[in-house]
Amino acid sequence: MKTNHDAAVPRDVLDIAVAAARAAGGELTARFGRRPTGLGTKTGPMDLVSDADRAAEARVAAVLERRRPGDGIVAEEGTIDRTGTTGLRWVVDPLDGTVNFLAGIPLFCVSIACADSVGTVVGVVFDPLRDELFAAARGGSARLDGAAPRREPRTLGAAVVSGGVACATVVEAERAAELEQRLFRRVGQRRALGTAALELAWTAAGRIDVCFHEQWIHPWDVDAGLFLCQRAGRRVHRLAPLAAGLPPRFLAAPEALAAEALALIGPTRDERRRAAQRPRLSASAVAEAMRRHGR
Repeated sequence: MKTNHDAAVPRDVLDIAVAAARAAGGELTARFGRRPTGLGTKTGPMDLVSDADRAAEARVAAVLERRRPGDGIVAEEGTIDRTGTTGLRWVVDPLDGTVNFLAGIPLFCVSIACADSVGTVVGVVFDPLRDELFAAARGGSARLDGAAPRREPRTLGAAVVSGGVACATVVEAERAAELEQRLFRRVGQRRALGTAALELAWTAAGRIDVCFHEQWIHPWDVDAGLFLCQRAGRRVHRLAPLAAGLPPRFLAAPEALAAEALALIGPTRDERRRAAQRPRLSASAVAEAMRRHGR
């Protein structure tokens, strides 16, 4: 029997997501390694934007406007933002890894997700420099270019773990130090790519075993990648902030490793007891904190 999570996917949505991602990727490839133009900051000195971001977003917008003009869209650079009338909503990051891109580090991607009232319908992450496409639709398996079969580690001590932890405030720095002792010193190897979407795509593909982010992250950074992990058989967790002043958490890993990681990142029994005695952080408070942190 079909459930809501198996609801039909419009036949053209995956093809359109792939076409849009490839169009944006072509724009980025043509600009990579050149002197940036239109360089600016949004909310802080490392929250960068350039003409490459804007041009890639325009390429995505052109594809969606031509082929799905009634859908809703939200994109990181804000050049396209509409409610739509079809019940579908696209979430677009035309360049995830802007700092890498501008520094000449060849680790960046295009991330596109599409969702309906039930949840994510399609997720696509495209690495244009390697011409690697990671794509999946609801009810189907994931396409993971470059995925190489290898033996999955049984414990975190033999695992490759990626991700990032916020440490801009005193509260965040204390939590980061705690995670260093509690989680990261126990893992086999730790990597940080500078692009959450690509880290998640590589987790889906098996290059990375565990991806954990405890950061102020927008949906366009993680929606497509988390969906890819889900369709690839990974356990995916979107976890609320552990306490007021701390960011949301995102975990993707094979089932056994996910259980081990969850036990380490908390909340522990003492943390649950303390949290029960504190006022809960409302959705509006989370949104305001993300605004303050430039997310």
